[in-house]
Amino acid sequence: GFSQKPGLDFLETFASTTQWAALRAILAMGALEDLELESIDISSAYLNGIMDADVYMKQPEGFEEPGFESWVCRLLKSIYGLKQAGRLWQKRLNEVLVSHMGFKRIESDSSIWVWSDGTTRIIVPVFVDDMTLASNSAAALADTKSKLRQHFKLRDLGPTSWLLGVEITRDRAKRTLSLSQRQYIVEKLAARGWSDLAPVKTPMDPGLRLHKNMPGTTPEEADYVRKFNYQAATGELLYLAIATRPDIACTVSFLCRFNANPGPAHCRAVQHLWRYLKGTMDLKLTYAPPLASDRFVTYSDADHGGCVDSGKSTTGYVVKLGTGAISWSSKLQSIVALSTTEAEYVAAVEGPSRLHVDNQSALAVAKNPEHHGRMKHLDLRYFWLRHAVDSNEIAVSYLPTSHMPADILTKSM
Repeated sequence: GFSQKPGLDFLETFASTTQWAALRAILAMGALEDLELESIDISSAYLNGIMDADVYMKQPEGFEEPGFESWVCRLLKSIYGLKQAGRLWQKRLNEVLVSHMGFKRIESDSSIWVWSDGTTRIIVPVFVDDMTLASNSAAALADTKSKLRQHFKLRDLGPTSWLLGVEITRDRAKRTLSLSQRQYIVEKLAARGWSDLAPVKTPMDPGLRLHKNMPGTTPEEADYVRKFNYQAATGELLYLAIATRPDIACTVSFLCRFNANPGPAHCRAVQHLWRYLKGTMDLKLTYAPPLASDRFVTYSDADHGGCVDSGKSTTGYVVKLGTGAISWSSKLQSIVALSTTEAEYVAAVEGPSRLHVDNQSALAVAKNPEHHGRMKHLDLRYFWLRHAVDSNEIAVSYLPTSHMPADILTKSM
């Protein structure tokens, strides 16, 4: 693949993977509706792709055709190492699922396929070669796996217990499902020699103020930062924050802002977060039937001007299905909000469905054109929320800060 040239022996290389929010939503539905959840692994998935360009390779060493050792092979199917191999595999999988098995690819996530006949439903999210099958019929799942075997070599992994390094436990009688990355945390702590660190109770030291211009001032500090490998440490934290740990999402987002030029204080903050994870490694993200009637609820929050380097505010939102979060985010807003109302309103635009906010002014602006003179400078896209409220697509209500789940996504608690 390293010798391939764009436009000559490959065109497009993009291949999508299932988003974590979609995976969690499917798992939550599996818990609430008591669906069958099973996993399969496609063996040598990339070898199934059909080539879309002329690519030639030398004959494999030890397998040369006698008398034709100087000849080359023209690839008919993709192999590992080709730049377009992932895209060709996904194209082949889509062809089998849609053309041969009657599935439909959903528009919002091109790595999820759905089949339904009105009573039976099968949902298939795919992450490269890892496939999870969710259905209300065990017989339908067995039939689907049988049909897939006609096209691909696969391993049947049975009921889903691990998915992309995340442990999954179920109590079908209570209709609960839990996600845990305890093993991942244990392994990363051991790899860095931090297994014996004392745990702490908060993701970040209360009152700690970090900014970009905090480099090391001595050769010893510079050597400490270099050996710390800051970017790798925050990358490992990102996987936790994205997959199962919304409680650290704000802190990880904040620490990743310093990836370009970390200093000793930033490194100590990262280590502090790992100490917090050591003390909370047994926490699980659990989905169960909701106590109230709303199965699908969104909460949004914002801090005002929290970034000392840019003056921008942080948007935090969390979407719950049942009792557990299926989607969350903590990130800097793209504009500098001039008031708390603006910051909260911009954050509210991120939230769909039934939306709870903890700012009365932002709630008023979402429902009516109040504060118009002080809000008209906002980009038109932020007024989408008001139109959605007017058309009853979204119901917005006030929730006190003391009861706001999204609060942990705007500050390190």
